[in-house]
Amino acid sequence: MSTLHLILPPLTRFETSSPLRRWLARGDRSVEAQRGRLVALGAAFQLPGASLPVAALLRDAIAHDAGEYVWLCADPAHAQAEMAGARLFACGDLDLSSEEAERFAASLRPLFGDAGMPLEITTPQRWCLRLPREAKLPEFTAPEDALGANLLDHLPQGEAGRRWRALFNEAQVILHAHPLNRVRRMRGQMPVNALWFWGAGALPMWIKSPLTVLASDDDIACALAQRAKVAVAAPTLDAFDALDRHDGDALFDLERDPAIIERDWLPRLELALRRGRAAYIDAAFVSGEHFRIKRWHRWRYWRRDISLPPQAREGAEGGWG
Repeated sequence: MSTLHLILPPLTRFETSSPLRRWLARGDRSVEAQRGRLVALGAAFQLPGASLPVAALLRDAIAHDAGEYVWLCADPAHAQAEMAGARLFACGDLDLSSEEAERFAASLRPLFGDAGMPLEITTPQRWCLRLPREAKLPEFTAPEDALGANLLDHLPQGEAGRRWRALFNEAQVILHAHPLNRVRRMRGQMPVNALWFWGAGALPMWIKSPLTVLASDDDIACALAQRAKVAVAAPTLDAFDALDRHDGDALFDLERDPAIIERDWLPRLELALRRGRAAYIDAAFVSGEHFRIKRWHRWRYWRRDISLPPQAREGAEGGWG
């Protein structure tokens, strides 16, 4: 293993005096990246275009029929009305069975079929629209950026987004009246009352990556690795211990409970550095912070607090001249 890359949960989820923060304090803090899981994941792959065509990648990985179409995620979602509008509270992860997904989709297919974009179910949690290759689309917002926020701030904007705002509203009306939602409420489950559009694009001609192994249970990460011909493993301690058999870079997707990371993973990471199994570790938090830890950094015992990133440090130090 050459370089070990980590994707970690938001840094704010780790206590100020936590072992992980003390470990990071001895490393080097890089310029902050954009927030978001997709940003952290996309940094490990190179492909044409400025954004990840999530819908096409998932469709091809699961159904193997992405072809030359443009695909758009239309994931089942739950929005809650408020005085000032509505907020997106869940997207995709609504515990739908295959039968439920088909029943909801059946009521929506006439709407999207008449618009020339068939609605397809890739999995019960992942739905998508199939569009012609020449389709012109506005900017869409990924669920991770819209969850908990006012929907009006994240629906497609401008003249280009007018059609999609109308489709969003019409789908809401259809789903709101669906009898299956009454059953879900009685079972204590969230109603499916919206579709969230995002992840547009066609299947890329190529995807490259310096990785030789990606350890993740995330379907988007696995779809990227599959397309880039990168080996996929489960993000387990056993898989980590087996990395001695791999040359090249590895990425471990550890967006999970901070307590588990500190109890089970941090000792393994420190040991990997001490034994030279990794030249260094790149730790990217989905909240945007980025650290690089090298073997000799463990001797920086005087460092106890996480430093400011370079661009913030320059501004802070400027007042001491």
